[in-house]
Amino acid sequence: MKLAIMQPYFFPYIGYFQLMNAVDEFIVYDNIEFSKKGWVNRNRILVNGNDVMFTLPLKKDSDFLNIGDRYLADIWSEEKIKLLNKITETYRKAPFFKSAYPVIEQSIFYNESNLFKFILNSLVQMKAYLGIATPLAISSQIKIDHGLRSEEKVIAVCKSRNADVYINPIGGLELYNKSRFKEEGIQLCFLEANNIQYAQFGQPFVPFLSMIDVMMFNSTQQITEFLSQYAVR
Repeated sequence: MKLAIMQPYFFPYIGYFQLMNAVDEFIVYDNIEFSKKGWVNRNRILVNGNDVMFTLPLKKDSDFLNIGDRYLADIWSEEKIKLLNKITETYRKAPFFKSAYPVIEQSIFYNESNLFKFILNSLVQMKAYLGIATPLAISSQIKIDHGLRSEEKVIAVCKSRNADVYINPIGGLELYNKSRFKEEGIQLCFLEANNIQYAQFGQPFVPFLSMIDVMMFNSTQQITEFLSQYAVR
């Protein structure tokens, strides 16, 4: 069985969904420390040919809380309208705006203030739109020693789920040791996305944007083809 574990990202880039589609079960971390420098509550869209950041505003709290213990700020009720307006203004002339926008709107209007639950819902909505059948599971609900860290925690999750293959994004190449996984009967692999490009209003291509951008410019059939355009090593 192939397994992957990732933090929940808000409308992540296509590589996130390639990984989700490549495994038999996809674990989403809720009991891992929130990082302000990460991509949990922010991403990028195309605005006038440039990449522009959008962010989920969070209530002020300890920097050491887990993702599952963070909450959206009260101003989100106003900010989500601004975000949707920006998305509409940016992409309303995109070829697949009419089919993609309802999924994005439904995710943004989801009535939940807990950060993890809010983002998890958006991942579920986009997974359905993309036709990805991989089941999702929540890390805190898996019976392991949750005091474990990094590599040892991943190995524990794999063994708990009877996974013999663990796939990680290529960006984590330096984080894990293949020999250590092999000792536990687990094959460690890394997924590297191909150089995916598509038309963006006829302007120079801007890579690594939110999945929002991919959905606006590509049919679900084309995105399905993109989901398999990667190498595993």
